[in-house]
Amino acid sequence: MRNILIIGAGRSATSLIKYLLDKSEAEELFITIGDLNIQNAQKYTSNHPNGRGILLDVFNDKQRKLAVENSDLVISMLPARYHIEVAKDCIEFGKHLVTASYISDEMQLLDPKAKSKGLVFMNEIGLDPGIDHMSAMQIIDRIKEKGGKMLLFESFTGGLVAPESDTNLWNYKFTWNPRNVVLAGQGGAAEFIQEGKFKYIPYNRLFRRTEFIQVDGYGKFEVYANRNSLKYQKVYGLKDVLTLYRGTIRRVGFSKAWNMFVQLGMTDDTYTLPDSETLTYREFVNCFLPYSPTDSIELKLRHNLKIDQDDLMWEKILDLDILSTKKVIGIKDATPAQALQKILEDSWTLSPHDKDMIVMYHKFGYELDGKKYQIDSNMVAIGDDQTYTAMAKTVGLPVAMAALKILNEEITTPGVQLPIRKEVYEPILKELEDFGINFIETEVDYLGYNPLTVVG
Repeated sequence: MRNILIIGAGRSATSLIKYLLDKSEAEELFITIGDLNIQNAQKYTSNHPNGRGILLDVFNDKQRKLAVENSDLVISMLPARYHIEVAKDCIEFGKHLVTASYISDEMQLLDPKAKSKGLVFMNEIGLDPGIDHMSAMQIIDRIKEKGGKMLLFESFTGGLVAPESDTNLWNYKFTWNPRNVVLAGQGGAAEFIQEGKFKYIPYNRLFRRTEFIQVDGYGKFEVYANRNSLKYQKVYGLKDVLTLYRGTIRRVGFSKAWNMFVQLGMTDDTYTLPDSETLTYREFVNCFLPYSPTDSIELKLRHNLKIDQDDLMWEKILDLDILSTKKVIGIKDATPAQALQKILEDSWTLSPHDKDMIVMYHKFGYELDGKKYQIDSNMVAIGDDQTYTAMAKTVGLPVAMAALKILNEEITTPGVQLPIRKEVYEPILKELEDFGINFIETEVDYLGYNPLTVVG
């Protein structure tokens, strides 16, 4: 049996584990799932003969090293900042590694050692990053192979709630780490290029500079810019492209409403609130409003946000029960962002029968033989339930497929890498179609940004 060690048994690991267990007999695999919570580690194996769950503390050097040494390949589903110690163990014991996370500077420094030992360290092989890389490079390579010159590339992804489970005024529920949603866009200005012009959006303007996209069968969405699109010039070989823009998808109206929290300061994660464990939701809101001996919190809030009581924005605030005098934050030394997250989880947590939805949308503009063309490509995936979510499928399945193909020596290029080569993206994208994860391509008139009439 070939041994695969999976470290981390969170929500995104369910489809990954199921895929490998389903393949285990035919592929002679034994799957060990290590997690700090032994119940989490064991619950997805369902007494499968080719799987087991173990207690694994990634900070316990002896325990971690032993688990890595006894494997043939390691899949780390830990938060990105914890991958590096696992990666160093893989170098020490000569094991392949697969993660769904962005390549950190520390991980990149291991590239020479991985290459010298013939090890594949595959990263960014989940959803975003992952499927976005593979589906983009497949079309970009195709355009270049026939002699086309890339003019425009836009790529947007969103983890959303499926239409049948869309039951609140925000048209949104948490489908992945809520903390990442609350902190989205922080850490620097969004940077991108449009028609050869460098553009920047600071955090305080991010959610008011949105664009619209249309996905057949699912309607209209909005997108806000990701923090840094420029690094993909090198990654995708788009040095001379005129437009390069990556963003996050939400339902129309979400960003305008979310901006209320940004302007009030509720998404700040840099300081803690005194006595936060006893603060009511209403008292939390009042922390960000000016003192008044006469005005109610409702009046102060509407005045500061410049919204009327019959405005939809006000209805969205009320929809969250954020002015409750009975509910408390209940978190000691909470930052504003942590307190806001607690409030939102009351309303935005998926119920047992809810389904999530992943939407990915690419736009490719290129020139060939003096003519300009455009390809729109989109993918929509719907989850099965709270366990086998669309997020878990789109993150976990590419990870599992890459791991198996590395073991089977179908992916052999060594080193720290992401999935932008044909030997990786062609077979994985093809297999993902068997799981309902497929892209619909449409050739449309090239629109660009009207470069002849718009000066930028």
